[in-house]
Amino acid sequence: MGLLRKIVRTGRVAEPAYLPPVSEQPLAVSVQLRHVDAGSCNGCELEITSAFGPVYDAERYGLRLVASPRHADALLVTGPVTRNMADPLRKTYEAVPSPKRVIAVGDCASTAGCSPAATASRARSATSSRSSCRCPVARRPRRR
Repeated sequence: MGLLRKIVRTGRVAEPAYLPPVSEQPLAVSVQLRHVDAGSCNGCELEITSAFGPVYDAERYGLRLVASPRHADALLVTGPVTRNMADPLRKTYEAVPSPKRVIAVGDCASTAGCSPAATASRARSATSSRSSCRCPVARRPRRR
């Protein structure tokens, strides 16, 4: 009987709930995306357009493209960042409210893809070659 009396007297004891930092919290109901073309070949733009088109309709899953970075939860970046787009991309990133998330779409945005050594590209590595590029537009044979 002593244990039962002690349980009744003590009451319910629990540790405080764990609240993850703001940067680790999942996004709420829907995700507002702002697309930034940083110098791509338009292959990824075709994929994004088809994903938000009537066939796949990404909006039914809660994704939405917005016109202003101030309304966005995340940035969709396509293409290797060129010298002319470095400053506008930085300003767009700064305009997105916290917590900021960036989604690199395609091979070009994540690894500089097909044109790592291009003169207009801000990419630092020259490890990729045209033959290892997974971009469908770059794999087309060139006309002579």
